[in-house]
Amino acid sequence: MAEKPQTSRSQGTKFQSIKGFYDILPEHTPLWQLLEDTAKRVLTQYGYRNIRMPIVETTDLFVRSVGEHTDIVEKEMYSWVDTLNDDKLTLRPEGTAGCVRAVVEHSLTYNGPQRLWYMGPMFRHENVQKGRQRQFHQIGAEAFGFAGPDVDAEQIIMLSRLWRELGIDGTELHINTIGDATERADYRNLLIAYFEQHAALLDEDARRRLHTNPLRILDSKNPRMQEMIEAAPRLLDTLGTESREHYHSLCRLLDDAGVAYRMNSRLVRGLDYYNRTVFEWVTTRLGSQGTIAGGGRYDTLVERLGGEPMPACGFGIGLERVFLLMQEYGIEAKQSLDVYLVNVGELAEKQALSVAEKLRDAGLTVIQHSGGGSFKSQMKKADRSVARYALILGDDEVQAGQVTLKPMQHEAGQLRLPIEQAIGHLTKEKLQL
Repeated sequence: MAEKPQTSRSQGTKFQSIKGFYDILPEHTPLWQLLEDTAKRVLTQYGYRNIRMPIVETTDLFVRSVGEHTDIVEKEMYSWVDTLNDDKLTLRPEGTAGCVRAVVEHSLTYNGPQRLWYMGPMFRHENVQKGRQRQFHQIGAEAFGFAGPDVDAEQIIMLSRLWRELGIDGTELHINTIGDATERADYRNLLIAYFEQHAALLDEDARRRLHTNPLRILDSKNPRMQEMIEAAPRLLDTLGTESREHYHSLCRLLDDAGVAYRMNSRLVRGLDYYNRTVFEWVTTRLGSQGTIAGGGRYDTLVERLGGEPMPACGFGIGLERVFLLMQEYGIEAKQSLDVYLVNVGELAEKQALSVAEKLRDAGLTVIQHSGGGSFKSQMKKADRSVARYALILGDDEVQAGQVTLKPMQHEAGQLRLPIEQAIGHLTKEKLQL
């Protein structure tokens, strides 16, 4: 006779998230919301308007914009062929290309320049480490139709304001110029010749990039190559008059605004569409993943993606890294729960829903206890909820047309008031917070 198979209490499979794709849990979302809300407010102060693009675009959009020989296109994109119509599709690895596509497709600059911002998930198949995930989140800002360095400065100053309003200090701004396409092409040939003279010092990654994207070698962190890279020709020394003046004008504007910066001739950014200004905000408090925001000009990308010639400048903020930095600084989001509504007794249970709605009508945030239980057990839950007040509704209160307010975060005595007076007390105190 066959042995009866043993069965576990649960026949279902316990699933886990995919490596590099993480849940953001409720205990963390208040700090995320503080970050997002602060960024939205600052962007709005500077006249940037929200745009929302799809997370899936045609693969060719990123090949043509980001660059065929970049790490993103060669190794990191999540791409597939749509079985319905054989379209080559990609989960967006960054936001600028999709934003430019939308601007061109909908002729958004027809009536003049545009300042736009967006927020959402991006996807790259990378080695997972602290501050570097395969699904990550960015806030991006793009300005179209502005050729001068004043918009470059505006975006940098805007980020400086954001760090101040979040309570983050100790960040450092790095800026550089990578010139225009013709200047960069000449410099590229100069770099190739220089690195070929030092081929024995190049690591495997540098040799792979030598004839496709030699500027990225300047960004290498390999300690054996640092002395050789430091002695490489500088792009700034080979620039024409217009590119040089654009850069120096940006520096003067930042000086006038009191924004400190470091000129970093090795800063090149990893995407092909940049020209002239490039910048990064970095911190030493997150280890190797120290860049929390970066951007620059991309004056040829709109035309490359089918639009009319249009100067542009933008940046992206890595939200996971800024979140980690806020935690490093001990920044906390204020709790938003005003009332935990305790209800004990038959009459109280019948009135609890309507009382909770009156509180919400007044703009208060309320958790109404559900599921029954003793007064003591409900008060324990009220205490764990971190609400400012427990609003106690028992049969005695219902018959008297009153409620009892018990402060949960300070030692003041409890109050028994008519419901309208209780609402007035709660809303007045909330306005004073």
